[in-house]
Amino acid sequence: MQATLQVKGMSCQHCVNSVEKAVKEVGGSAQVDLKNGSVTVQFDESAVTLDTVKQAIEDQGYDVA
Repeated sequence: MQATLQVKGMSCQHCVNSVEKAVKEVGGSAQVDLKNGSVTVQFDESAVTLDTVKQAIEDQGYDVA
C-alpha cells in the first residue's frame, strides 16, 4: 500500500533521516518532501497497518495529519 501523509515539524535532513528510519523499522519505506511537509510511505498491509506507520513517525516527535 502507498499513502501520503502530512507531517508537521520536519525542517532539516536530520528530520528526514529520523522519519525514514522510523518507517523502515516497522517494515515500510518513506520518501520525505520537506518543502511540502509530506511523507509518502509504502508498506505491506498484511504486515503493518497505516496506524502503526503513523505512530512510528509520531514517536519521533512529529505531528501526522
